[in-house]
Amino acid sequence: MHTVVVGTSGVTASDVLAVARAGARVELSEEAVAALAAAREIVDALAAKPDPVYGVSTGFGALATRHISPELRAQLQRNIVRSHAAGMGPRVEREVVRALMFLRLKTVCSGHTGVRPEVARTMAALLNAGITPVVHEYGSLGCSGDLAPLSHCALTLMGEGDAEGPDGVVRPAAELLAAHGIQPVELREKEGLALLNGTDGMLGMLVMALADLDRLYRSADVTAALSLEALLGTDKVLAPELHAIRPHPGQAASAANMLAVLKGSGLTGHHQDDAPRVQDAYSVRCAPQVAGAGRDTLAHARLVADRELASAVDNPVVLADGRVESNGNFHGAPVAYVLDFLAIAAADLGSIAERRTDRLLDKNRSHGLPPFLADDAGVDSGLMIAQYTQAALVSELKRLAVPASADSIPSSAMQEDHVSMGWSAARKLRTAVDNLARVLAVELYAATRAIELREGLTPAPASRAVIDALRDAGVQGPGPDRFLAPDLAVADAFLREGRLLAAVETVTGPLR
Repeated sequence: MHTVVVGTSGVTASDVLAVARAGARVELSEEAVAALAAAREIVDALAAKPDPVYGVSTGFGALATRHISPELRAQLQRNIVRSHAAGMGPRVEREVVRALMFLRLKTVCSGHTGVRPEVARTMAALLNAGITPVVHEYGSLGCSGDLAPLSHCALTLMGEGDAEGPDGVVRPAAELLAAHGIQPVELREKEGLALLNGTDGMLGMLVMALADLDRLYRSADVTAALSLEALLGTDKVLAPELHAIRPHPGQAASAANMLAVLKGSGLTGHHQDDAPRVQDAYSVRCAPQVAGAGRDTLAHARLVADRELASAVDNPVVLADGRVESNGNFHGAPVAYVLDFLAIAAADLGSIAERRTDRLLDKNRSHGLPPFLADDAGVDSGLMIAQYTQAALVSELKRLAVPASADSIPSSAMQEDHVSMGWSAARKLRTAVDNLARVLAVELYAATRAIELREGLTPAPASRAVIDALRDAGVQGPGPDRFLAPDLAVADAFLREGRLLAAVETVTGPLR
């Protein structure tokens, strides 16, 4: 099995995906263990002094004014984990929790938190054993970190609360740790706080959303090309020289992908035949501009994610010169903003795809296709309600595009008086990504059927490869009405799992 080694300088997006989704093993580098030990010496020295130091010998947040005596400090660290493990609502997905745990380990291994090496080793052991703490939907405001979600993870380290084993069964954490030979952690000064203070949940969800959206944006180029072809549109608008004079890189990449899919088509360029058109509709002609803007938004979000993956997010932090300083690096604003940006881009991509689908189904705008792509219109309804479903999904995407990061709600007796809501932005983006895949699946279903209804015209080789692969997957072609939900589910899985791209790329080579 692939192993990810965690050092002091952060991790990569591919590391996160390997651990969260593929179950990769985790090891600590020698450099990380040395940094952990060195930082811990600094914390131990400060703990021995009479002067109060935030997070080491004081309370937390609005209670930071109280100096905690040495005999109460272990209890303080246990108490912060127990009291902050206050999440409510449905369980968060396993991959999200694994990303959350791994990214907290990444910061711990930076040597800036003051956590002992044995705590970090236990965090890695939980991941390697496939033990996943039960984390709930609600409990993070995205400031002072994803507090409640991270606290539920820290609770498992202590052998308390509930967790899911590698068999998918939820059991008491103490039983799971014992079954895998893992000793629960006895937290010391600063360690409880260091396990809770991070943007790890929202960052993990950002990394996974970026991976999913990268695939969906390339898939959207394919479905847009199929719709253009089915509508007998022109591919002249995709010419590289047109996009070179407006040099947005995402736009150029999207146009190049569409042009590659349409190469060799016998359906494009028919506007001047029986039903003259000066230009195609915006939803067809401007597909690269809209998808390209989303691609460029992805590039910006990826830059933010990479910076955050290289960061050590904690409060207070241990600096190289031995100082332990309070800071505001735990604030989730940088991550929250791009999570919201991506939800906006996803909504717009879904919206333009739905407009193309609606055009394919409308006999007044489809340039010769039967109403609703029905076999016997009137007796058959065709894809009428499939487009209703798609429209409902797009409407939901628009609601999910309302930014969470524009909101703030004060907490902790007004000490934490401006928060990021980044966790909320991440949670709604996950729903948006799922719904976008469904929207594109409906366009794929409609466009492939429409192409097959263009009798006497030969589709592009890449389009033919998609149609054949989709039919092989079990999605039926044109014909009388049938139970549509199973077909749409197969089309969704076909697109979501990358089989659409695989079919296209057997002809085009890798898309951009």
